[in-house]
Amino acid sequence: MRNNGAPAPALAPGCPHLSPFHGHDIMAAATITLSFPEDDIAALTLDMPDKGANILSTPVLEELDAHLKTLETRKDLAGLIIRSGKPNMFIAGADLREFAASLDIEAEETVAMCRRGQTLFQRLSKTPFVTVAAIGGICLGGGAELAIWCDRRILSNDDKTQFGFPEVKLGLMPGWGGTARTPRIVGLSNAVEMVTSGESVDAATAVKMGLATQAVAADDLDAAAIRLVRAEQQSGEYREDRQTYDAPIEISEIELMFLGATASGYIQQKTDGNYPAPITALETMLGAAGVDIDAACQMEAEAMGGLFGSPVNRALLNVFFLTDRNKKDTGLAATAEVTPGEINSIAVVGAGIMGQGITAAAVRRKIPATITDLSAEALAVGVQKVLEEVSYNKKIKGADVERSVEYAPLINGTTSPSETAACDLVIEAVVEREDIKKQLYAELEPLLAPEAILASNTSTIPITRLAEGLKRPDRFAGLHFFNPVRKMPLVEVIRGEQTSDETVATLVAYAKRIGKSPIVVADGPGFLVNRLLLPYMSEAAQLLTEGASAKAIDRAAKKFGMPMGPLNLFDVVGLDTALYAGAVMKEAFPERVIEPAILPALVEAGRLGVKSGLGFYSYQNKKKRPQPDPEFDKLLAPLVTEENDFNNADLRSRLFLPMLLEATRALEEGIVRDVRDVDLALIFGIGYPPFKGGLLFGSDVLGAERILEMLKPFEDLGPRYQPTEMLLNMAQTGEKFYQ
Repeated sequence: MRNNGAPAPALAPGCPHLSPFHGHDIMAAATITLSFPEDDIAALTLDMPDKGANILSTPVLEELDAHLKTLETRKDLAGLIIRSGKPNMFIAGADLREFAASLDIEAEETVAMCRRGQTLFQRLSKTPFVTVAAIGGICLGGGAELAIWCDRRILSNDDKTQFGFPEVKLGLMPGWGGTARTPRIVGLSNAVEMVTSGESVDAATAVKMGLATQAVAADDLDAAAIRLVRAEQQSGEYREDRQTYDAPIEISEIELMFLGATASGYIQQKTDGNYPAPITALETMLGAAGVDIDAACQMEAEAMGGLFGSPVNRALLNVFFLTDRNKKDTGLAATAEVTPGEINSIAVVGAGIMGQGITAAAVRRKIPATITDLSAEALAVGVQKVLEEVSYNKKIKGADVERSVEYAPLINGTTSPSETAACDLVIEAVVEREDIKKQLYAELEPLLAPEAILASNTSTIPITRLAEGLKRPDRFAGLHFFNPVRKMPLVEVIRGEQTSDETVATLVAYAKRIGKSPIVVADGPGFLVNRLLLPYMSEAAQLLTEGASAKAIDRAAKKFGMPMGPLNLFDVVGLDTALYAGAVMKEAFPERVIEPAILPALVEAGRLGVKSGLGFYSYQNKKKRPQPDPEFDKLLAPLVTEENDFNNADLRSRLFLPMLLEATRALEEGIVRDVRDVDLALIFGIGYPPFKGGLLFGSDVLGAERILEMLKPFEDLGPRYQPTEMLLNMAQTGEKFYQ
């Protein structure tokens, strides 16, 4: 079914917080409360009622304005502390619902909106007393900008604390003074890195770069803020810093040029030019280095005018809302009253690459895991790989001995399936053969407790078929992880005809617990992601026989924004695996699934992709990167049936239109409950470019009528390019996927 409602923005979890600020409340506001922990120190405490996070909505900003008007006239105050009443949460940022509702405003209105926010926050740096942001937990976006305008920042030093400007991840940049004020506090280079990457820093890093004065224990945060006010009251250093931060940045022309060249080169490499916000932010900060703070703020606001409401901004906001909805989705209808079961231990049958990844995902979250395999040798390798993965430390770029000692007791490697008996969840990850899987289930199911769940990591075989012969098919489902498990956030939870709601809800909750984004999918060949992916990949292989070059095909996909080309993807997946999956889809949809002749030819020649070193490309080099191979050209030559001069637009249409049509068929069949599940699954499952907002979101931008026109040149290619009833109706009524 299509989506007829708007998703809500993400709010981080939180609960009431006790603090030493128990002074007399002067004004009880909806979100901000003014109190006086000491006679000459004011405290503004943000605590949005009935919300897990504080966000800077318009009413909250109006409250802040009113409080500042009251306090600015006071001559008897030594300081103002801004803090949160929620643990692990200072301010999550601006209200993205308001952003989404304002996307169609003119650039001039965006500039004015930014200037209002800048002017409000800038008052924190002009008060007759010192201002201190006491930050515990998450401080992002607009919250970070509010904190930056305070004279001083003090952070709690726990793992929950993070300070950052993630706006570029929404196609934007800081617009309330973040690009103007931050470089003047931490230096231009540090600010460029923070703002253009969108990544957060922890408390220790913030102190090291001068962003924060100090990091203290969470339970000492409020008292430390008071001590800081007293220290500044005595030294008056904050007044000198105010003058420095209002002035141009002291940096030589050569330093500025070098920073600009290196930073722009790095950004271009990371974004391929598809994300304009980081470059815009960089250019703004470089250009504003030589002017005073007010001129820098004006430049920031004008730059935001060109980003806010842009196609990339709209697309990335959609991805944000997709992700936020997924975090709250139980996997069931809103009316379903089902309590998920608890998964306190798991077993994984099969110690191959997928089994290793699934096991590691559990162990990393401190869930005891048994991994089993008939081969003692494969099991030994699997256990070692799991331990290496969970103990990996980015800082030392290798295994951390302390982590190894911590995680090793959670891993139980065994060749005896009977040791899975006590586990709450058993995940089968063996070879993709129905007969072998069913034989395994017949052995496993009698060993399991009645409430235990048995799941399959199958990527293609229908769950209902696999459930045949089980005594408890209601406790059986698909739990399809994507390779590599450590990097891919998507998990498909596939419900067979007899899978219970409780089983679905339990698997969804488990997937979230291990940090994944689960999508509930109805049973069917290829489920959702592979059903949409295989037409895209098969079309790429077919294009080779029609005269297109491998380089041109993969280049068209990468230029579109895919992380790798479809032929490169074939090699990563494994051509034997892809050939088998294609056969399953051909059996299910014979009228529209094509079987490119090059695939069986490559498999017969032993060219299985990356794992064999040869496939569509050669990987026989030190870095195992895809390189053209003359031997492949010899295999392909006799299979080329025609010669065509494809341009990039033709190749792009041939690759992605079949994927879109298959998505509409999946929606017609009710494979997913919501169009948003399709878009999130493709973004998280195959790396569909986020800057396009999703396959169906991007299709709405084009419109159904335009898509029908794009299909016409390919009508003679058969049913796979014929428009579906859904698409025809949408063109006629003007309806969109996202309503």
